[in-house]
Amino acid sequence: MKQLNSTATFLAGVQWLFFMFANTVVIPLSIGAAFGLSGEEISAAMQRSFIYTGIACVGQALIGHRYALVEGQSGLWWGVILSLCASASTTGISLSQVGGALATGIIISGILITVLGLIGMGGFLNRIFTPIVMGSFLLLLACQLIQIFFRGMVGLEQGDTINVPVAGLSLFIVVFVSWLNIKGKGLLSNFSILIGIIVGWVAYTLLISEPVLEVAPSADLLTFFPWGSPNFTVGIVLTAVISGMLNTTNTIASIKGAEMLYQEKAGEQAYRRSFAITGASSVVSGIFGLVPYAPYTSSIGFLQSTGILQRSPFIVGAVLFSLLGFIPALSSFFSTLPISVGDAVLFVAYLQLFGSALRNLEGIQFNSKTIYRIAAPVLLGVAIMNLPSTVFESLPMLIRPLISSGLLVGIILSILLENLVNWSSFETKALQRKSG
Repeated sequence: MKQLNSTATFLAGVQWLFFMFANTVVIPLSIGAAFGLSGEEISAAMQRSFIYTGIACVGQALIGHRYALVEGQSGLWWGVILSLCASASTTGISLSQVGGALATGIIISGILITVLGLIGMGGFLNRIFTPIVMGSFLLLLACQLIQIFFRGMVGLEQGDTINVPVAGLSLFIVVFVSWLNIKGKGLLSNFSILIGIIVGWVAYTLLISEPVLEVAPSADLLTFFPWGSPNFTVGIVLTAVISGMLNTTNTIASIKGAEMLYQEKAGEQAYRRSFAITGASSVVSGIFGLVPYAPYTSSIGFLQSTGILQRSPFIVGAVLFSLLGFIPALSSFFSTLPISVGDAVLFVAYLQLFGSALRNLEGIQFNSKTIYRIAAPVLLGVAIMNLPSTVFESLPMLIRPLISSGLLVGIILSILLENLVNWSSFETKALQRKSG
């Protein structure tokens, strides 16, 4: 790899800073809104997200897998948390009780991942999470997140009907960012998400509403369990622990992608160190009210587009991102980003998950029998996602949070089908019939 001079390293680091910001800023906003937190509390959560994301990235780059891969707040966890918050009213559980149970489950799952990582579960998980499981996971995650983003885009976060001005602006942002992504050259394409956020934010302020800035005091950074006091609501804790285990798919997919990009084998030790850091980050997340962490597979696309694979610019960007979180005025300013604007740009960004899912399925031949291995988990998961939360009220509270999550049900079914059914025998029979 060609070495960069100090100026180029710093500029590339700033580019990483923008990428981290674009992928992080909407998460504490949407989670804060879901838990009904105040503007000051959301601002403090924004600061914590910036600070710890930078720390986690440096930890992975220097100690963990040692690739330039963003260690960010997981999309799988994000979807699960938002789903549980949305269904809280129908289960008769308060949001603070949901948040406290989630904190308990997140901490438990973090400890498990750390321990299992240190004893070497990477090889086992590689066997469990086949390309079909990974493809099913990415398809379901795309469906769930796109659904969440779309609700925010049309203003359903503020009411039960479509907000026409908000929806119109969101549509413009989606078209604009998509155009930059497809037609833009160089920096225009690379920073299409950031440009979309800036343009959409300005347009929202001028045309719809001017945001109110609330600066959070630095002391709020040390607030423990802001979502609610830890408790052991069994269904939610169980759902959180299972989510934590399934979240390891992000680590496997990201490291495998990095191996191909860097043209080197990561080795079992890299998986162990990466799982250990991700698990420790989850424990921190549960304590401080953050969405748990995982390596971002989207980092692979960013590396491919920039062509800069060195770790030094990545570490520079991560350090700058942490420093950004230590400045309350800046974090408070970013917390005023309208939810609809953030959802609109991420709607475009996460369309790439669909492509990642299809890449996992490349080379796999399906027939009338083997199609079940992908169709059953994905379509069942999507069907559950589209059911109103009230239909699950007849189920026992113990299993309700798990069964009502189409994402989790689909992934579990995919794992069971892949590891209990000998699909290769059906492929052989189909080939024999064709040749006969």
